[in-house]
Amino acid sequence: MPRLTTLAKLFAADHWIVLDDVQFVRRDYQHRARIATLDGLGPNRWLTIPTHRPSGRATLIRDTLIADPAAARRRASSILRQQYGTSPHWPAVERALQPVWNAFDTGRVATVATASTRALLELLGWRGQIFTSSTLPTRTGRSERLADATGARAYLCGTGGMTYLDHAPFTELGVAVVPFLSPATGLWASGRQVSALRALASRGPDAVGARFRALAFAHDALGCAA
Repeated sequence: MPRLTTLAKLFAADHWIVLDDVQFVRRDYQHRARIATLDGLGPNRWLTIPTHRPSGRATLIRDTLIADPAAARRRASSILRQQYGTSPHWPAVERALQPVWNAFDTGRVATVATASTRALLELLGWRGQIFTSSTLPTRTGRSERLADATGARAYLCGTGGMTYLDHAPFTELGVAVVPFLSPATGLWASGRQVSALRALASRGPDAVGARFRALAFAHDALGCAA
């Protein structure tokens, strides 16, 4: 259930490359999300998928398993219904999330994470393409693998990525690195911390989609990958 700014960056791109062949990090956002209350005034809570790492700390994201898929699915759906069930927009959001609950049956964290992001993108009208990094030929360096996998004219990079990204491999391949910046007030005030579900439930998919389209246009993101 990605954060609002993450979802907006993906929406602005034509291609989304899922980085599934790197090490799973237990305290990152790969298997959990901060869920805000509908009015944004109450305390946030973590929605976490309990995980099992078959290879210990070396386990890749794509190989990380859900500890108890059926229980995790029940808990996740219950938490979201508690948080947003009173919203007039909740029925539309809940329908969009059905593929996510089905994805729990695979027992794979990466499948659920990808399905949740895809579901929210499609709810907002995104028509891009999704690839996985494990299926793309790349070099091993951190920035090199991103540049190789992009296969587009431009790479949309968040503010965190801009602090470590080496531009040289992108320049070598003729790929522009485009900083993705989002507003910091109003709808976006907590967009870097909490899941986009709160905005969708409180404002509705149409209103959020309009904001995303305006932001994508401002970044002139045609032909970009993220």
